[in-house]
Amino acid sequence: MNWKRQIVFLLLLTFGVLAAGGCIVSKKEYTLKVEESQNLSRELAALRSEHDRLNGDKQALDKQVIALQEQRNDLENARTQLQLKNLSLENEVALVVDDNVKLEEILRSKSDTLSKNIVDLRDHVADLKTENKLLKVENTKLSQNIETLKVNVGSLQNHILALEKKNEALQDKANALECQRKEEILEMKGTYESLLENMESEIEKGKITITQLKGKLKVNMLDEILFDSGKTTIKPQGVELLDRVGKILLNVEERAISIEGHTDNVPIGPELGKKYPTNWDLSAARATTVARYLQEKIGINPGVLSATGYGEYQPIASNETKEGKARNRRIEIVLIPKEISPISRK
Repeated sequence: MNWKRQIVFLLLLTFGVLAAGGCIVSKKEYTLKVEESQNLSRELAALRSEHDRLNGDKQALDKQVIALQEQRNDLENARTQLQLKNLSLENEVALVVDDNVKLEEILRSKSDTLSKNIVDLRDHVADLKTENKLLKVENTKLSQNIETLKVNVGSLQNHILALEKKNEALQDKANALECQRKEEILEMKGTYESLLENMESEIEKGKITITQLKGKLKVNMLDEILFDSGKTTIKPQGVELLDRVGKILLNVEERAISIEGHTDNVPIGPELGKKYPTNWDLSAARATTVARYLQEKIGINPGVLSATGYGEYQPIASNETKEGKARNRRIEIVLIPKEISPISRK
């Protein structure tokens, strides 16, 4: 070491000088040499102390070197591990890159599909907007219709209430009419029985038939009882018959009395045709004659009487036989409810 070499050199130099002088030195020189030796000793001691310190430092440094060497080895190992890890990561990166390429292709494909779906969705949204506008217009119309319906419902409810009241009134009227109908049926039954009793002989001879059906009472009298052939004047036998019938009809209330004249199909002769051109005219004249007799001689209210001629157009038997023609020549006295009579219709 350098400091050791310096100390040895100084000692040799000192002893060399002493030897060269033959050990003959002055006190002063000796003192100087002693002081110099002491200084050298002190320096030597200081150098030794410095040597020890430096040696301690060296040992510490050696330890540091060893620690650093160990750290270096650890770092080398770590670097090796990192290199291995880096290779593994590079492989993983390569795989990731491949996956990324594949993923990009997939994403590109999906992006194209998504773009198409977006276009379709936009078109669909546009259609929905158009449909929504139409629905709004329709909804507005429906709202208006609903308001109109509400008004109509209110009107209908009022109308229903009015109809219910009217129905109640009609029901009351129907009940009253039903009671009246029952009373009339009883009355008609009494009239029917009275006619049967008073006309028994004529009925047995077949000159008169009396029927009661569906609220109607019909007295069918053969023409020969009332009139001579081609005449419109009532015969005495007919007068007597009409008197009996008229007295029974005089007590009938709430009934219209229709007198209907009928003939066969034999044309009117030349002489009679001058006054009655057709069977229709003759049947109407005979019906009118009977009606006037019931009014004037029996006293039946003319307001319930009507006279109609049907001529040959409503036969009840065949006109091919003498008997059939006789049956078709007739006068019918029909009792009908006033509400369905020709008089009431006027």
